[in-house]
Amino acid sequence: MEKENQKLQASENNLLTKRLKLDYEEITPCLKEVTLVWEKMLSVPGRSKTKFDMEKIHSAIGKGVPRHHRGEIWKFLAEQYQLKHQFANKQQPKDTPYKEILKQLTSHQHAILIDLGRTFPTHPYFSAQLGAGQLSLYNILKAYSLLDLEVGYCQGLSFVAGVLLLHMTEEEAFKMLKFLMFDMGLRKQYRPDMTILQIQMYQLSRLLHDYHRDLYNHFEAHEIGPSLYAAPWFLTMFASQFPLGFVARVFDMLFFQGSEVIFKVALSLLGSHKPLILQHESLETIVDFIKCTLPNLGLVQMEKTINQVFEMDISKQLQAYEVEYHVLQDELMDVSLNDNQRMDKLEKANSSLRKQNFELLEELQVANGKIQNLEVMVESLLNSESKLKQTVLTLELERKALLETVEELRAHLGRPIRSPLLSRQEHMDAAI
Repeated sequence: MEKENQKLQASENNLLTKRLKLDYEEITPCLKEVTLVWEKMLSVPGRSKTKFDMEKIHSAIGKGVPRHHRGEIWKFLAEQYQLKHQFANKQQPKDTPYKEILKQLTSHQHAILIDLGRTFPTHPYFSAQLGAGQLSLYNILKAYSLLDLEVGYCQGLSFVAGVLLLHMTEEEAFKMLKFLMFDMGLRKQYRPDMTILQIQMYQLSRLLHDYHRDLYNHFEAHEIGPSLYAAPWFLTMFASQFPLGFVARVFDMLFFQGSEVIFKVALSLLGSHKPLILQHESLETIVDFIKCTLPNLGLVQMEKTINQVFEMDISKQLQAYEVEYHVLQDELMDVSLNDNQRMDKLEKANSSLRKQNFELLEELQVANGKIQNLEVMVESLLNSESKLKQTVLTLELERKALLETVEELRAHLGRPIRSPLLSRQEHMDAAI
């Protein structure tokens, strides 16, 4: 009985921990029929190798995600993403077991420990200093810093890992963090040079210019760039400033659509609160409103923002703005160069182009050789095909002649031609 009691105690503890973790207010309450749709998809045998209808998944996410199934649904969405992009050439880390990674020491220990107390400080699962929540979060961040030596640890990652940890076990959260960073490509924005984050800020500024020109002009007039208010949105997926229920909905879409969702949510938040932002007339009050007031404007506004995101498609603009950013950077570099430096740069570019032309010429010659070989092979096959057709035609004529001979013999004998081989019974009759 003692073992049974221990199992029961462990089960009760797990249930209490799960309730503690999921202690947040939902933005989009999930109806029973929608929950049944999710449960049906999650229970499909061989789920991890089965491609589901993406429109059905999109519709289900739009109608809501049940909080108690959310972690499993995120894993399901990750499986679907990997099935869809299974041949994509993405950089992947070594597949070292989680427990083996934790045995190592990290040089980022001090930075991680400092950030533990700043990550969801009011949430009951993380509030206890070096309690179960903080220790699990430390393990995940430590393991990731050892797995991805280029990124190591960056401020903001603790919030992303924390959101995952609230919905699944420690090891599962580590796997999903690895998925978001490598498969979804989020790790690029956490690299030490922060170049990708700068590009993202430029892209957001251009989106504001295209979709909300008056708001863009208002920001420009007060010299407010996106980096003053939006950098934490991108680095924490909105988790450092917004209610957990809203953040969970952002993650629902993030697992389905990728990092483009962060731009959509940012654009929708700013656009839907434009009249309130335009009322403020100084840099300090505008930034303070966006950072402090905007995240607490109520569930109705949050749900409206999420619904708008589902209708947006900005992928082409994001690609165009990224190219535009690089072109502008090149032009700025050109302006800062003197004549000699510019000449050196042109000579290097010219040399590089010559080398590329030479390599392409070699590839062209190899390709022409392959084409000639293939043409010879095709000609040989065509000759073989012609000979085979001739053989088939000859055989058809021979068959026709044989059939005509058989018919003539039948007509001559006046009865069907019997087989020269007697059956066993006929042999016996003949012997008698």
